[in-house]
Amino acid sequence: MRKGIISLILLFIAQLGWAQFNLRSGQSVALVSDNTEEQVVQTALKLFMRDYQSVFSTPAVMNVRKGDIIVGTVGKTSLVEATGVDLSCLKDKKQAFLLTVLPDGKLLVAGSDAHGTAYGIMELSRLIGVSPWEWWADVVPEKKTSFTLPADYQTTQSPSVEYRGIFINDEDWGLMPWSSKNYESADQQQIGPKTNRRIFELLLRLRANTYWPAMHECTLPFFLTKGNREVAAEFGIFIGSSHCEPMVCSAAGEWRRRGEGDYDYVNNSASVYKFWEDRVKEVAGQENIYTLGMRGVHDGQM
Repeated sequence: MRKGIISLILLFIAQLGWAQFNLRSGQSVALVSDNTEEQVVQTALKLFMRDYQSVFSTPAVMNVRKGDIIVGTVGKTSLVEATGVDLSCLKDKKQAFLLTVLPDGKLLVAGSDAHGTAYGIMELSRLIGVSPWEWWADVVPEKKTSFTLPADYQTTQSPSVEYRGIFINDEDWGLMPWSSKNYESADQQQIGPKTNRRIFELLLRLRANTYWPAMHECTLPFFLTKGNREVAAEFGIFIGSSHCEPMVCSAAGEWRRRGEGDYDYVNNSASVYKFWEDRVKEVAGQENIYTLGMRGVHDGQM
């Protein structure tokens, strides 16, 4: 009788240990995700795979059928629902995610939408010790031999502000000279896709989603710089524009390049309207936030 009780206790303890989510150095981890997930999810997965290699010195691999980490967006793939987990905590929430350890010791990363799923993946990177400031502040990830989440681990997170991000301002003596002289390969003054990729990675890791590009006359405008649009889409970044730049048009940098006549809606409305309309048509398939209202070029008179 005593032996039987001891055996049951040992079995129970073993099951608890097995139900934990474990990562170990020298042991590859498999992520399972549907290849139809949106681009921002695919980007986050690539970042996590890089992070896993940095922390555990072991590669992470992708699998479309089975894996140790199940990643999916509610309504996008059956992978999430197939786990049987109660997903009601994500209902009617934007950019929300759920991380929970499953009874078999696997980890579920579920998002209410693509942004939520991507943020959930980045939360896992943070948990294993990778700082969002890894590149910008030279925060080298600490090597680990193991990482464990307990069997009852669960977290649900969502933003209280829908659009969160940064405005690159007064770039003349800061980001633009550094970018154009030291980081981009172009021979003109610009903040290009190589620089923006680093900025957007930081935003994604910080769970930010909005970017107002630099808009001074010295800088080649964001949408006139080849590759900028594509890298924004890759990281799920909403492109907006600052107080005097309506309809994601940088009047300071763009009017002299593609406008006609004076930037004056009273006396030159057809040209100004076309200036705005052409841009809206050009970027209609992208995630943008449109500033309304008009001021003169660089807050000047009209």
